[in-house]
Order: sequence, then structure tokens, then C-alpha cells
Amino acid sequence: MIDIKPPIKLDRLKALTDDTGILQHTKYSIPNRKEGYTIDDNARALVACIKFLQLYDDSDVSKLATTYLSFLFHMQRPDGKFHNLLSYDRHFLDDVGSEDCMGRSLWACGYTISTNLSKGIKTTSKEIFDKGFRHASNFRSLRAKAFTILGLCYYYEAFPHDHNLSKNIVSLTEQMLDSYQRVSSSDWCWFEPYLTYVNARLSQALFRAYSIIGDERYLQIAKESFDFLVEVQVIDEKFVPIGNKGWYKRGGQRALYDQQPIEASCMVEAALTAFHLTNEKKYQRVAYIAFDWFLGKNTQNVMVYDPTTGACYDGITPQGLNLNQGAEATISYLLARLELET
Repeated sequence: MIDIKPPIKLDRLKALTDDTGILQHTKYSIPNRKEGYTIDDNARALVACIKFLQLYDDSDVSKLATTYLSFLFHMQRPDGKFHNLLSYDRHFLDDVGSEDCMGRSLWACGYTISTNLSKGIKTTSKEIFDKGFRHASNFRSLRAKAFTILGLCYYYEAFPHDHNLSKNIVSLTEQMLDSYQRVSSSDWCWFEPYLTYVNARLSQALFRAYSIIGDERYLQIAKESFDFLVEVQVIDEKFVPIGNKGWYKRGGQRALYDQQPIEASCMVEAALTAFHLTNEKKYQRVAYIAFDWFLGKNTQNVMVYDPTTGACYDGITPQGLNLNQGAEATISYLLARLELET
């Protein structure tokens, strides 16, 4: 386990953020304005700021959270769906974003609703969520469903007598169970015939659904699927995420690279969700193994996080570090680091 955790440092998050939102990409350490903004990154950044504000009182971080929430509000279309891409000169670059970006936005708003922040922030988050959720029943993406379940569970904590919320949690969770039962086997305990990105969010959603609904099937499949992820991705006490150059198809060979910070972050969050729910120490151990990936305990033995600047490199390639330091990477580190404080 980690003896000394790096201090929480928000310098890089602030450097990537202007009065519109957080910029998506960098050229090495320099913000790349040519690539503009995404709702994906601003939703993640909102969650990171809200997590921080649950621990510390900081007016600068409150302003950041307001900026990110304002970005989500701006990106929501009249029909409730979301744009994902915005240029630096504030023009929409897409007609409508993916289901995943919609689910991620609902997750961020649901989390914000559950906090003790100002009424204005929580009411705005609720309006965005309610307007966007009408499309969730049509989601086909399991990741979109998982993010929406996470958002609903937070929302329910603020409104525990709203039976529609619990019904919606059950509806989406049952859909995930159906996928698991169709695909899984004794040697492939998963929801899909492949492992791709942010896999741990699927298991995390079932852990959270169990915490609200109490259905033992949710806990059983959450544990089976997460234990499978651990078996695949923890090798010789190191976290080795599925590489994005080919992923891992059932019956095939898993890709080793490129490894992305978001995978370690999701694994930390899911493992600690499991630990807090079950009190099984093995999940706490997995969380620290996954977090150590940022600090050099990885297949290349390189520091992915830079403690002097608060930046996180974009990933690990066969040659070493990807030297860009974009929003997703830095926010992923922050989410993992903040989760260790819970």
C-alpha cells in the first residue's frame, strides 16, 4: 500500500481552464486551443471539483465547479441531449454527442445534486439531469447506462422518497444484468465479448445499485465482474490496464498498449466503492495497486503523474510516456487521488 500519498494539487486543472471550460488537449504541457473543449472532460472536471469541495472549503474551486456546470448547461440541446464538442471560438462541432457523453453528464449532475453546495448549483444540476434523463431508456451503450446509474444513485440520496428514481435504477441495472447473463461464461465473467475502456465503471454501477436497492443479484454480479477485471489487469502486483491499440476480445490476445490514466482511475474508484460496501480488504488493496500505476509501478516503471506541476501524462506507450498532458489524464489522476480520501 501507499505510505505517502502525493498532496492534492489543482494547479494543472486551473491552468487548463478558462472562462468557457477546461480545454481538451495539450501540446506536451501547453494547452492546445485548436482542439477546443468536450463535455466529457468538463463533466469529469465537475465531479473532481465537487469531490474536492466535500473535503475542503475553497472559493477558487467553487468557481471552477460553476464554470464546468455552466459548460454542461450550455452544451445541452433543447431536446435534452448534449453536444460533446465545442471549438475554442465557441461553435458547436457536432450535431449531438455520443450516448457515453450523455451518461457522463448525467453522472456529474447527479453527483452534484447529492452534495451540500448552493441551491443554485444543485437546482441547475437537477434541471439538466431531468431534461437529459428522458433519453436514458433508449441508451444502447452499457457505459452510458452505467454512468446514468451512478448519477441516479447520487440523485436518490438527495431524494430518497422519490420512487421513480429507484424504479429507474432498477430498470437500467436489470438491462445490464441481461447483458451479463447473455455473454458471460465460467471463464469470461463480463457484460460484453470484449474489454475496452472504463471497464470498471460497469461493475461500480452494480455495486452502487446494490447499495440503494439491496438486490443480492446486483452484488453478486458486481463482485464476479470486478474480480474478473482484477484477474485480467493485476499482474505480479502491478496494474496493467487493457491497451487501447486493439483492446481484448474474448478468445483473443489482449493489447498491452497504449495504457491510459482513465483506466487506473476507474479501477481505483470502483475498488473503493466495493470496499466501502463490503468491507473486504482485497478491494482496498486493488485500489492502491491501481493508484500506484500513476506513481511508477507499471510495465514501464515510469512516473505518469508529475507531482511538481499536478499534471498527468496522457498514457504509457511501448516506448514510454506519451508526453502530452491533456484534461482527461489530469482529471483522471485527481479523481483517483481524491477517492483515496473517502
